[in-house]
Amino acid sequence: MIRTAVVFLAAGAALSACAPEQQVSGRALYGDYCAACHGADGKGDGPAGEGLGKAPADLTTIAARNGGTFPKVKVMSVIDGYTRRGDRSSVMPELGVALQEGPLVMVETGEGVLTPTPVNLVALADYLERLQE
Repeated sequence: MIRTAVVFLAAGAALSACAPEQQVSGRALYGDYCAACHGADGKGDGPAGEGLGKAPADLTTIAARNGGTFPKVKVMSVIDGYTRRGDRSSVMPELGVALQEGPLVMVETGEGVLTPTPVNLVALADYLERLQE
């Protein structure tokens, strides 16, 4: 078990070393993939959201809806589409494929577990965290 942890940590250090020299812009990614439906300010009032059967979520209240804590891992899972696979009622596209371009960074996904995650997905989630009211 210790050997596995050492290998995993070494792999994590190697992935972290691959971090891009230029900062990925979560704001730009939001503009590209989210603003049309969720609106420029994340309030759920984007022009493309009007024709949907279900109104886009207000992304500025994610933390408030979660007891005041921003659930970053859950948010990334929703964006990626992982937790929505098979949900025919969801109108939000799965962005996992679109956001996987670029390097991986290590993200703690709970109880000290580090998971290699696309840097673009992390940047977008970080931007959404900054939008919280």
